[in-house]
Amino acid sequence: MKNLVVGPILLSIFRPWVVGLEHVPKEGAVVLASNHLSFIDSIFLPLVVDRPVIFLAKSEYFTGKGLKGWATRVFFQAAGQLPIDRSGGKASEASLETGLRVLGEGHILGIYPEGTRSPDARLYRGRTGVARMVLEAGVPVIPVAMIGTERVMPIGTRLPKVRRIGLVFGEPLDFSRFEGLEGDRFVLRSVTDELVYDLRELSGQEYVDVYASSVKEQRATQSR
Repeated sequence: MKNLVVGPILLSIFRPWVVGLEHVPKEGAVVLASNHLSFIDSIFLPLVVDRPVIFLAKSEYFTGKGLKGWATRVFFQAAGQLPIDRSGGKASEASLETGLRVLGEGHILGIYPEGTRSPDARLYRGRTGVARMVLEAGVPVIPVAMIGTERVMPIGTRLPKVRRIGLVFGEPLDFSRFEGLEGDRFVLRSVTDELVYDLRELSGQEYVDVYASSVKEQRATQSR
């Protein structure tokens, strides 16, 4: 994304303010774990980091038809995002392997612990997949708070509003004390909760101890 003409244009229009970028290492594998408020989170986070950031994006972004599908596919490929199947089971294992490969090659991997965008700008319970990936790879994880992106491009809208957004990078979290325990579900939950707690401190969001996907499913059922 940074090499595209559109990158500098977006930065000049939205003028994101950034705090704590010095916490991102100049080299070596690291996970950036961010809250998820808007589609544009995956755009601006890589734009402000001096190194390429690879996200694992849902495969539907790469399989759309027509002009819109082509444009979306080209955009995500240019942004360095990799398609993954998020249907669970074997698909989840494949996603884990893809993420571990990215980290094994010394890159930055971007992850959303909540698993999906927040339906109401609150912070929701984290999925333990991020903890398993961090422990298996043995890499540090940096919490990142996106600020105000839901006001720029709320869920369901196609065009962004011009407003300033913010990004706050926290200090790296080291979970090496749990080395070899990536198969312990209690450890995975503890690591995930510690990470989400840091995200809450950085973002100032209200925390809700349920999965965001469950809230979305409940709302979809009620609206039928």
